[in-house]
Amino acid sequence: MDSLYNTYVKLLIFDLLSLSPTSSTSTAFSRKGKLLSRAETLGIVTTREIKSGKFIKFTVDDGTGCVTCVLWLNHLSSPYFSRRSPSDVQILADIAARFSSQIQLGEVARVRGRITSYKGMIQITVSDVLIEKDPNIEILHWLDCIKLARKCYDVV
Repeated sequence: MDSLYNTYVKLLIFDLLSLSPTSSTSTAFSRKGKLLSRAETLGIVTTREIKSGKFIKFTVDDGTGCVTCVLWLNHLSSPYFSRRSPSDVQILADIAARFSSQIQLGEVARVRGRITSYKGMIQITVSDVLIEKDPNIEILHWLDCIKLARKCYDVV
């Protein structure tokens, strides 16, 4: 397996949207021959939609493109989480609720999660959200992405 597969790779949204799925049922995506499954990106929250008790869907725009992010809120009622201990599920539900309250229009959000596809469109299934307050963070993220692409992601 590729060394980047289970790593959160920092990507500009333009690069994220250019990923190609490795198969229709796979959770792996390809970028110049490298397999990726997780990503981190940063941008301004431009849309926000809540489906009470199920999920919050929001869009992040970094100036190179927009990506949809989905944060699931149904930890307590989902059969997917039923095999975990009740205390773990409660902790996940509390964390998701805290993240959802922080996601507001106009905020600069750092989003990490699994790269997924829904109806043929790339999206991020959120595992972490951090609202950034540093006014320089966007350009620093861009510089990190460019440097990592040149030195790590695009190396053959």
